[in-house]
Amino acid sequence: MKTQRRMLNQFKLWGLALLILLSLPEFVTAQQVDMDLFKTMKTRSIGPAGMSGRITAIAAIDDDPNTIYAGAASGGVWKSTSGGITWKPIFEEEKVHSIGAIAVYQKNPNIVWVGTGEGNPRNSLNLGYGIYRSLDAGETWELMGLEKTRAIHRIIIHPDDPNTIFVGAIGSPWGEQEDRGVYKTTDGGKTWKKILYIDTKTGVGEMIMDPNNPNKLFVNMWEHRRYPWFFNSGGPSSGLFVTIDGGENWKKLDEKNGLPKGPYGRMGLAISKSNSQKVYALVESTKNGLYVSEDGGNRFRLVNDKGEIGDRPFYYYEIYADPKNADRIYTLYSRVGMSEDGGKSFTQLLQYEGVHPDHHAWYINPNDPRLMIDGNDGGLNITRDGGKTWYFAENIPVGQWYHINVDNEIPYNIYGGLQDNGSWVGPAYVWRRDGIRNTYWQELQFGDGFDASSDPEDSRYGYSMSQGGNVTRFDKETGHKRNIRPTHPDKDVFLRFNWNAALAQCPHDAGTIYYGSQFLHKSTDRGETWEIISPDLTTDDPEKQKQQETGGLTFDITGAENHTTIIAIAPSPVDKNVIWVGTDDGNVQVTRDGGKTWTNTAAKLTGLPKASWIPQIQASRYDAGEAWIVANNYRNNNFSAYAYRTKNFGNSYERIADDSKVWGYALSIIQDPVEPNLVFLGTEFGLYVSFDNAKTWNQWRHGYPNANSTYDMVIQEREADLVIGTFGRSLYVLDDIRPLRVYAQNQGKAPAAKITAVQPSDAFQAEIHQPHGERFPADGKYAGENRVFGGRLHFIINDDKEKKDTVTVSIFNSDGEQIRTLKTVPQQGVNRMIWNLDRKSSVDASSFGRGGRFGGGGRGFFEPGGGPAIPGAYKLVFSYGGETSETMINVYGDPRIEANLADLKAREAFIKQTEALGAEVGKATRQLDDARSTLDKLTAYARDVDSPEVKALMKEVADIRKKLDKTREAFYGPSREGQGIVRNLYPTTMSRLGTPRSYAASSYGAPGPTEQRLFDQAKESAAEALEVWKVFFDNDWKAFEEKARNTKIDIFKEIEMVDIN
Repeated sequence: MKTQRRMLNQFKLWGLALLILLSLPEFVTAQQVDMDLFKTMKTRSIGPAGMSGRITAIAAIDDDPNTIYAGAASGGVWKSTSGGITWKPIFEEEKVHSIGAIAVYQKNPNIVWVGTGEGNPRNSLNLGYGIYRSLDAGETWELMGLEKTRAIHRIIIHPDDPNTIFVGAIGSPWGEQEDRGVYKTTDGGKTWKKILYIDTKTGVGEMIMDPNNPNKLFVNMWEHRRYPWFFNSGGPSSGLFVTIDGGENWKKLDEKNGLPKGPYGRMGLAISKSNSQKVYALVESTKNGLYVSEDGGNRFRLVNDKGEIGDRPFYYYEIYADPKNADRIYTLYSRVGMSEDGGKSFTQLLQYEGVHPDHHAWYINPNDPRLMIDGNDGGLNITRDGGKTWYFAENIPVGQWYHINVDNEIPYNIYGGLQDNGSWVGPAYVWRRDGIRNTYWQELQFGDGFDASSDPEDSRYGYSMSQGGNVTRFDKETGHKRNIRPTHPDKDVFLRFNWNAALAQCPHDAGTIYYGSQFLHKSTDRGETWEIISPDLTTDDPEKQKQQETGGLTFDITGAENHTTIIAIAPSPVDKNVIWVGTDDGNVQVTRDGGKTWTNTAAKLTGLPKASWIPQIQASRYDAGEAWIVANNYRNNNFSAYAYRTKNFGNSYERIADDSKVWGYALSIIQDPVEPNLVFLGTEFGLYVSFDNAKTWNQWRHGYPNANSTYDMVIQEREADLVIGTFGRSLYVLDDIRPLRVYAQNQGKAPAAKITAVQPSDAFQAEIHQPHGERFPADGKYAGENRVFGGRLHFIINDDKEKKDTVTVSIFNSDGEQIRTLKTVPQQGVNRMIWNLDRKSSVDASSFGRGGRFGGGGRGFFEPGGGPAIPGAYKLVFSYGGETSETMINVYGDPRIEANLADLKAREAFIKQTEALGAEVGKATRQLDDARSTLDKLTAYARDVDSPEVKALMKEVADIRKKLDKTREAFYGPSREGQGIVRNLYPTTMSRLGTPRSYAASSYGAPGPTEQRLFDQAKESAAEALEVWKVFFDNDWKAFEEKARNTKIDIFKEIEMVDIN
């Protein structure tokens, strides 16, 4: 019995201990955060769109070619209904953004099909998740299956039956799979049947339908495979197949039919509606050639095997026939060739200028073949004259950014590089109207752009990269570029640089940078000289170093397959001797002595397959032994999410992300430098935020498309902005993440108080001017979303009450004077108000016109705004529901303009003087308005009263109204009736009142003689008008009022005296 009692007591103690443990923060069960609390915090899509990105699919309505659909490699679907002048994204809520094919049912263009997963299997391709259908021209989408195909290259809708669709699935190039080949549905996508399949290595390279016989299709089945270090195009499974019964039976065409002897690779196929007996086939084989059949595909003959037919079959090998001229064909490759003689000879329709090279998609309007649309690595172009002239769609921001960085200028700039579109620098926001235009971006270096960053001590200079390990030091002002690519002292040692090599700035020394080959290179003089501070940090596997052999039937040796290389470098901000390195073959190396010795910690990454890529490492800002590791293995056909953290220099790792927590393999990570619980994770299909130090992840959707490939992130520390580089939708900025820090301080929970003020970022009274170039750009110009001007005031509401009280923000200067009051009705969670950095005005806006920077703004209701607040520190007191919360904001003048405090105070005093004058005059004009309203009420009253006294009084109304109008003219000038533009060309009393204020507000100096003279003139004019006003109210109005009162009418207001002295 005693034993049982003792055991019972022990169980109680254990239970109590467990309860205590579970109550500790480390043991609290992780909870998802309600992300609607942050819906006022929307990311800004800032572009740019001038370098656009790879367009992989194009469709249009043949009878309405102004309606165009464009699919991007990793940027979703875009639609234009204006012939390409304006575009909008229409695939924002779907699970993926990589587009391989688009098809429109021409007899009912509301039916649109989209196949996801790009069909151009380069080293940096993105894959998809099935096929989608819209029944409302792209307004909404439904996933219709085929999710495991990964990449759909072609969709053909039966021209007479919208329920019959053929789908060509190319499949993933990274591994073998059964989900590839030709699929067919006859019930609108409810069920699918695989009607052509070869093996797990072979997918659809091309598929076309005879435009005059929908049961006849030609299909190129293409055997291809990619490895991280090598790819192969072609093999015995490749071939050309034809069906004449809608896919029930297939015939393989080969050398017996006039084609070259196998093996085959990728093919381009084309048939003209004007003569479907003529079939073209671009054939990749041991000798690439263009073949043509004159009998519907039974017999082919070689017509051209020169380089002008195409140069990179794995990436682009397409041919298109003019619908009205079977002898006119177009071949798509690095350039675009046009033949007028059935392929015997070609001219270059598009070369390496004007229109971006590397072409992937083409549309020819069947009714007017002069109208063609081209999709290439740099965007979309349209011709309406058969290719003589081209228009570039400069408003499709689908750039694929590899890396981004920021400088510390005001406003700050973003640096980075894009796939096949160079390295650039441009503003995160501008003090201009009309948004962030493409012209504000400056190219730093062309080629395939990768990392780019500024010199921390002088942002005029910096570093940019291109393929092949090329790195330069640039001068933004002159455009000069200095080649600083490292070399090896031993000429026989080949330096292996990844396609996307690693570059890092030392956080401890502005002149020190690091660069990665298989070795870690260090320069202490900004790249002038280099030293190697490591051994080979990769596996140095010779089997993965055969880039000189890559390509298969057609060599493609560009450096894109360079392997066993360094792809991530992370110097510790805490300890200058600690450097982390990640490689493309799975190593995570760390040195703690500045490179003298290295430790490979890869074996400690539990659950991570060997040879995974380590594309990003973030060294902690808090602890030298802590680092965040991003890993992915999709290049080995493993699409799971891997992200890790170590707190002990890699002796052990904790996996912080997997498929149960996020959607898509991991690409980037960053921990907030101020609040360690706040962490952001980028995946192939979205952006995630953790408020509890990476225990739980919440997808960020506010202003951010669902499936953005979130490739890199950086936090601009001065302004607390999260800057995001996407691989397919260009750049985004989440302005001011300070509210998220407040939640992260409490593991994602809101503060207990009903209202919590959030420390705002510094605010600048910037002059806002017009954009460069056109003032009236109409509709075709792109402008990225700009940051709102003024002071951005965030606060948090934690009140379950459905109908919220009013929030009042009282703003006090350093003397304790309340200079401004703002009000708004809030919502639960984070709220934002905009203060225009002005003080309250003593006069209503109707008294005279506002000056340029005056007035309220933002969401809410405001008192009249006055002149600009004096730069300095201001206290913000937020009041809600009987509670208050305080914080401070620093207001600065425009950093581009010199001004001293004494002058600004003198300006403020002068403006207050003009406001006081305007307030008194405004009091007088409002009473004139009241008098007019009284006459209107009296007239309405008299209609229903049968009284001789009232009728007698009404005979005087017209006369008193004329005198009232004459009195108003003393203030506003004579009124004119009639049509046309009517302006007072001469100054009036009211216009004079605004003039001295306008002059003073436009200067940063103390008011001078001109302002004083204008004020004196305004005051003199006001005195003259007020004398007329006084005579009217003392005589005419007073007499009229007495007569009205005698008739028992008492609707008159007491006249308030006006004094301007």
